[in-house]
Amino acid sequence: MGSFIKKNGPGTGVASRQHRQESFEQAPMYVAVMTYLGFGIVTLFGYFRDFLRAVGIEKCHLAQEREEQKDFVPLYQDFENFYTRNLYMRVRDNWNRPVCSLPGPVFDLMERVSDDYNWTFRLTGKTIHNAINMGSYNYLGFAENNTDFLKTVADKLCQYGVGVCSTRQEIGNLGIHEELEQLVASFLRVESSMIFGMGFATNSMNIPALVGKGCLILSDEVNHTSLILGARLSGATIRVFKHNNMHSLEKMLSEAVCSGQPRTHRPWKKILIMVEGIYSMEGSVVRLPEIIALKKKYKAYLYLDEAHSIGAVGQTGRGVTELFNVNPADVDVMMGTFTKSFGAAGGYIAGKKELVDYLRSHSHSAVYASAMSPPVTEQIIRAMKCIMGNNGSTEGIRRIRQLAENTRYFRARLKEMGFIIYGNDDSPVVPILLYMPGKVVAFAREMLERKIGVVVVGFPATPISEARARFCLSAAHTRAMLNQVLHHLNEVGDGLCLKFSRLKYSSCPDLHEETDSELGS
Repeated sequence: MGSFIKKNGPGTGVASRQHRQESFEQAPMYVAVMTYLGFGIVTLFGYFRDFLRAVGIEKCHLAQEREEQKDFVPLYQDFENFYTRNLYMRVRDNWNRPVCSLPGPVFDLMERVSDDYNWTFRLTGKTIHNAINMGSYNYLGFAENNTDFLKTVADKLCQYGVGVCSTRQEIGNLGIHEELEQLVASFLRVESSMIFGMGFATNSMNIPALVGKGCLILSDEVNHTSLILGARLSGATIRVFKHNNMHSLEKMLSEAVCSGQPRTHRPWKKILIMVEGIYSMEGSVVRLPEIIALKKKYKAYLYLDEAHSIGAVGQTGRGVTELFNVNPADVDVMMGTFTKSFGAAGGYIAGKKELVDYLRSHSHSAVYASAMSPPVTEQIIRAMKCIMGNNGSTEGIRRIRQLAENTRYFRARLKEMGFIIYGNDDSPVVPILLYMPGKVVAFAREMLERKIGVVVVGFPATPISEARARFCLSAAHTRAMLNQVLHHLNEVGDGLCLKFSRLKYSSCPDLHEETDSELGS
């Protein structure tokens, strides 16, 4: 297995100010108590309903073993399905809602109802028109249907068709694939890049090609599932450090270097630090300069997942390396997806030419997966050229600045209202903490009644006591849209008692920051 090629360039970023801008306020004690109490009551009712199903009083809608198979190894683990049967089914109407328009700043939803308490749904034939979309990752607004902007995409669809029907190593390698790879490398300011048709597989199928048995992966505790799956498939030893905690990371690095592998104490073949640029559930930004410093100190490698940060942060949309002004060469493996800021699909791996050449022949995603769809490829090219200004316009920079403005405005207003929100002030991912399971359900349904589409997330995707609503800001959101959402959030927050914050924020956050800086100096 090949090793990463590293050249340590001069990193100039400073993380302290960015880290101070992150907020992770703890809820009052009574909120935590009521949250656990709520889950406890629902769990008790779940066991009672399971008893009713066992004695035949209540019908069980889920799959279960037949009577003649009772002595077989069970196909459907009863306890594993407990959460689905008794908790998720109560709130299932808040997920998987059918959308019947593009995921722009407003979208249309197909109305559905359930006659059996969310076990099944039926469409009513009605449509909820022009609901404000606060859940899609359409950060720069490139998920659009403007015929002028999409002309080149339509041309490529007519020229190449929809599918390639082959892997790139066989007869699926198109000229526009190579054009996009060169464009990505130029955009990221690295030597080379490689594109893949699926963002999730970019992580899960490439990490096993980079590390294996005898290697150590140090993974942030809130890393995305695709990173976790890739790490598990690799066969490497995995250790988890506390989220964005440099003391925890350095302690593990020091122990790994000093002690080596378990039992044999041989040195690890590779030590790979895996982090994300923006963490999709927390809204926090990686402490990149400090991680790079630790990486260099302990001779480790760095894998940076920029799925949510590429295009969304930095003065020209080049992600967290630009946000912190660090040398991209200091990141050994740069990964990102095209599903968010670029309004398309797929992902990329970028870095040294030796790294990319190695992956072309060793990555399962490169060797066996079908090549990226041509119109999708062209959509990414046209969006990236727009961001870079290669199309002769300043539209890309305008969208980047608009996203940053929307992000800071929305976050500042939520803090003023008294909501507990997580994450960095620069992050367009804005989690509002709801905590209690009953409030999560009521919040999602109430917001939809007001024609606002939101994403609510709970256990097991988050800690059991930290259920939340996740808002994703877009450059396509107008100030009027954001004010309308904030107005309804204020009303719903008061009605459901969701304003748990005990901190007081200035109505002029920028001025407040400057004052703090002056006092500190």
